[in-house]
Amino acid sequence: MGLSEHHYALTVQWTGNLGDGTTSYRGYSREHDIVIPGLPVLKGSADPTFHGDRERYNPEQLLLAALAQCHMLSFLHVAVRHGVVVTDYRDDATGQLRLNGDGSGQFESVTLNPRVTVADPAHVAFAEQMHREANQVCFIARSVNFPVRHSPVTVAG
Repeated sequence: MGLSEHHYALTVQWTGNLGDGTTSYRGYSREHDIVIPGLPVLKGSADPTFHGDRERYNPEQLLLAALAQCHMLSFLHVAVRHGVVVTDYRDDATGQLRLNGDGSGQFESVTLNPRVTVADPAHVAFAEQMHREANQVCFIARSVNFPVRHSPVTVAG
């Protein structure tokens, strides 16, 4: 495997068999574990709308988190490349999922709302523009088939 190819692996283990498996739609739990060696187990479930446990992560939240994380990490990379010192970053991301009449559904869009603090007031306007470049290098944003929008706020610290 060269530098241009990376492989990822994890295990998703369903833990929601309540004794009779999937004999009925409401007769099983959506609980599962996401196991990655060497890391804490992520406790997953379905969205509560789909009979999931609200105290566990659901796939929709994890997709939104992956997009927000990837953009942040890409933005920090772009900042270093351009000599912009970022001292704080927070993103209150949102996503919209639409359900179809046949029970299927898909994300229609995600909006990232990064609030970035830069050390130099002269870099505020440029830092706002860097989100476009960060979006272009974010592996996750480049892999989804819906728009990932950005509504950044940049301030000097």
